[in-house]
Amino acid sequence: MASLLDEAGKLGWILFKALIRFAFMLLNNCVAIPSYCLYLIVLQPLRIMDSRTFWQIEGLMFKWLLAMVSSWGWVAGYTVTEWGDDVKPISEEETMVIVNHQATGDVCTLMMCLQDKGMVVRKMMWLMDHVFKYTNFGLVSLIHGDFFIRQGKAHRDKQLVYLKDHLDKFYYSRERKWIVLFPEGGFLRKRRETSQAFAKKNELPHLTHVTLPRLGATQVILKTLGPQQENGTLGAGDASATAGPTGSKSRGLQWVVDVTIGYPKARPMDIQTWIFGYRQPTVTHVHYRIYPIKDVPMETEALTDWLYQRFVEKEDLLAHFYETGVFPPLKGQTQAVSRPMILDPMWLCAIQTGAFASGYMWYSLLQHAYCWFF
Repeated sequence: MASLLDEAGKLGWILFKALIRFAFMLLNNCVAIPSYCLYLIVLQPLRIMDSRTFWQIEGLMFKWLLAMVSSWGWVAGYTVTEWGDDVKPISEEETMVIVNHQATGDVCTLMMCLQDKGMVVRKMMWLMDHVFKYTNFGLVSLIHGDFFIRQGKAHRDKQLVYLKDHLDKFYYSRERKWIVLFPEGGFLRKRRETSQAFAKKNELPHLTHVTLPRLGATQVILKTLGPQQENGTLGAGDASATAGPTGSKSRGLQWVVDVTIGYPKARPMDIQTWIFGYRQPTVTHVHYRIYPIKDVPMETEALTDWLYQRFVEKEDLLAHFYETGVFPPLKGQTQAVSRPMILDPMWLCAIQTGAFASGYMWYSLLQHAYCWFF
């Protein structure tokens, strides 16, 4: 009987905590997202006169909003440990990021672990499934210029045309530096069976912890943003390679960062977990590999093989991680070195305080405006 009461008490506490977290996050969204939109509406004259400054301000607020989401996981004890290459030295250079996709929490994890990577979050573009457009953060991502891609054969060709048009229109005009995509084209649990059947039919590697990636979006990004060479390969661009509409010059993509996300016991974190916080404190492990763009082939068959090889490596990395709890060392290392990703609690508090202060300010201004007109 005492054991049942104890379990009931623990369950009651989890439900109470989840309810409090949900109420806070609902309020958090109700003040932060409208404030973001209202600031940008007021700043529209600046967008006309000096679009570069406008998008710099927008990028700063975008980073604050992503830090707000990061804080939800941080206070629940959901932290990140990083492995592999250090991406901070290339945070100011144009980079394509490819990530394995297990659950909705992957996006939240990236929002957290990129917070301390210089200007990355302010100048990044996301490629996400179109369902994210209808989440609480969808409006912010639309304004920021992220791309929502529809999955499935019926939409595939049109979506790639739309993606190229989107990159041409928004990537350089808003001075984006990093572009993040999930080449698998869906969550692991949804695509694994189909991927394995395709692999068996075509004598490709049998993968369990990841699925075979799709080439389309990756190839469009490389062709549109990568510095082209005469032999059809990619190489380090020069300073005069590409000029954006703002007048700033770009060298084109310089790096590909291969990000592998691993969850303890292969239990992915979904966004509901981040919101309600019902899981025990969890450390998510993120592994980075950096490849110079000149090492990436452009010809379709060679690029397909290169991309498949990256996901075979991810399979090996995750197999080692699930067996040992750590990622294997890089070539030339005798022991893998991990780095805890640390967020400053005072900074997170300042972000939240600013969000609620902005919400109160806009509420007061709109209330006075309503009383004045009506």
